[in-house]
Amino acid sequence: MQINTNVFVVTGGGSGIGRQVVLGLVRRGARVAAVDLNEAGLAETARLAGVGERLTTHVVDVTDRARVAALADEVVATHGRVDGLLNVAGIIQPFVRVKDLDFAQMEKVMAVNFWGVINTTKTFLPLLLERPAASLVNVASMGAVAPVPGQTIYGASKAAVKMLTEGLYAELMGTSVAATIVIMGGSATDITKNSGVEVPRTDAAKPGTGMTLTSPEDAAAQIIGAMEKGVFRVVVGKDARSLDILSRISPKKATETIATRMKALLS
Repeated sequence: MQINTNVFVVTGGGSGIGRQVVLGLVRRGARVAAVDLNEAGLAETARLAGVGERLTTHVVDVTDRARVAALADEVVATHGRVDGLLNVAGIIQPFVRVKDLDFAQMEKVMAVNFWGVINTTKTFLPLLLERPAASLVNVASMGAVAPVPGQTIYGASKAAVKMLTEGLYAELMGTSVAATIVIMGGSATDITKNSGVEVPRTDAAKPGTGMTLTSPEDAAAQIIGAMEKGVFRVVVGKDARSLDILSRISPKKATETIATRMKALLS
């Protein structure tokens, strides 16, 4: 997948990994439509990019299907086409057990993380299929391969994104569109603040425990690299890679290991 001169839509472009994906793409000569609910965040992304009309910003709630449909018209009117869609936007849930999580909170997580991806994918896929080479990249989480206590619904939403993307990969074989699933490990972003959630302090976060967080810049570079190569699956972060391997060898052991390590989340 060529980056230079092509047009990409990036959700979650107002902060964190999404912002760094936007910046990484424009640095390589792409045209980008950055999408986010946070207008101020998008403005900061545009300021940091400093590339003028090659970057447009669009305030969009990805759960609003009609607004997403209008977004496609905006992007084509401004940039002429769409060569790639990168769904980076996502939120987490409050750190509580499912029995203590109300339906509104569960529905919000599923609406943003899963239905948001459905909305953008259904809207932009016909445009991608018109291109001689195109990419669809969806960001999931290591929570999609092994459960984290207090983030069960979040994990379920990302597992749905994982299976959706793998299904799309199968359906798109033989077409011009390459589908890539990203299994994202822990990253140093503001997702908790953006989700309106406080993170309990845990032993796993203490210095010297070996827990590492991938920087947004590094994560973005790996995501862009995976899209460029058209790979089926990329696992970002040492923590995600280790958990991915363990979950394949022994799903029960992976579940118990994470539950033990992260049990303070629910204490």
